[in-house]
Amino acid sequence: MTVLDSLPRPGGVVHSTRIAGYLVEDGPNSMAALPPEAAALLGELGLLERRVFAPPEARRRYVVRGGRLTPVPTTPLSLLSASLLTWRARLRLLAEPLAARSRDPNESVAEFARRRIGREAAEYLVDPFIAGVYAGRAEDLSMRHSLPTLWQMEQTHGSLITGALSAARAARRAAPVDRRIWSLPNGLGEIPAAFARELGGRLRTECPVKDVTRSGNEWALTVGGGESLSVNALVWAAPAHQLGLLGSAADPALLQAIAGLPYAPIAVLALGFRRDQVAHPLDGFGFLVPACERRDILGTLFSSTLFPDRAPQGHVLLTTFVGGMRNPAAVDDDIDRQAARVLRELQPLLGVQGEPAFRHLVRWDRAIPQYGSSYDMTLAAIERLEADLPNFRMAGSYRGGVAAGNALASGLAAAARLMDDLSRS
Repeated sequence: MTVLDSLPRPGGVVHSTRIAGYLVEDGPNSMAALPPEAAALLGELGLLERRVFAPPEARRRYVVRGGRLTPVPTTPLSLLSASLLTWRARLRLLAEPLAARSRDPNESVAEFARRRIGREAAEYLVDPFIAGVYAGRAEDLSMRHSLPTLWQMEQTHGSLITGALSAARAARRAAPVDRRIWSLPNGLGEIPAAFARELGGRLRTECPVKDVTRSGNEWALTVGGGESLSVNALVWAAPAHQLGLLGSAADPALLQAIAGLPYAPIAVLALGFRRDQVAHPLDGFGFLVPACERRDILGTLFSSTLFPDRAPQGHVLLTTFVGGMRNPAAVDDDIDRQAARVLRELQPLLGVQGEPAFRHLVRWDRAIPQYGSSYDMTLAAIERLEADLPNFRMAGSYRGGVAAGNALASGLAAAARLMDDLSRS
């Protein structure tokens, strides 16, 4: 087995860097409950025993409303008394079980939320969540694919409230699931680093694939400076938009259907401050910004609250996300413009004063795939492509969920299917 990576280090967007006493994450910042197969693999690598868990206060989340950070209710009872929603919106929530069920399989997240819980709750509960997970617009994302658990609740129970109560009863009867938020002492970059150690010489970094052709059941790859590799099986774990490398090896219409999947661009700006420069207690996970608040950022994580050793003694680290599908052009700004933009937002929201002691910017032109109304066609094209090509499987965040744990499980599933293919042939 050989693993080819075009970057100088493995892991793609999963990358942790320690600079001047700050530990910054360029991509995902934390993980929670893992699919069983992913948890088993991390356990074999000795990573589960190294986990560091977020403190209890990390359960507190904030949403911006009226220019202020307002706590997000965490229980059904607190939802009915939360200051985040007006009393009219709370009454509308109580009527959720009476909402009509939709039969539209292509209903957007925004349409679903407005229909079931009302416009205000959709704007201040669902929309910021979509910004935090997908960096997307609720109007553009498919409910069935983007929030499948909630969509299935309506299909099965006719109500989110009824479905949530049923899920809670089932959870009490089932084996407990550890849903705590966690990372690793040196960040999530420890995960690809552990894979690299296990692979040894089978991992080749700075080895971009330039061309892929097929002859019978064999695959020929042109890599790096023109070197040719011949393999009998191929797992495609590169982003969907790079599928053009398959060229004449596959049906162009299928390649176009998959490669056209939109991705949200994101700029990630980490800023370090002395603790006395920030008035807010930073007593939570962070905050998200609803689109209706019309601000220039998607949200901010209180990184040094979440996990230890993320900032030097007496300092704090804040990680802010800019752009997404709301404002993709903003991603291209340089670090000075990004810092000025973010400081304008953090000053009134968190009481930030003065200039940061630390700055670190990373941009991702294609960060998170968007499961939109045409996503059914994307999935169908992926399945058809795998059926057409011998010993070929695909894996990534464009299939099975965008969370880091989902992407890891996707790779494991692709490898398992490929092993089955090879054993049969």
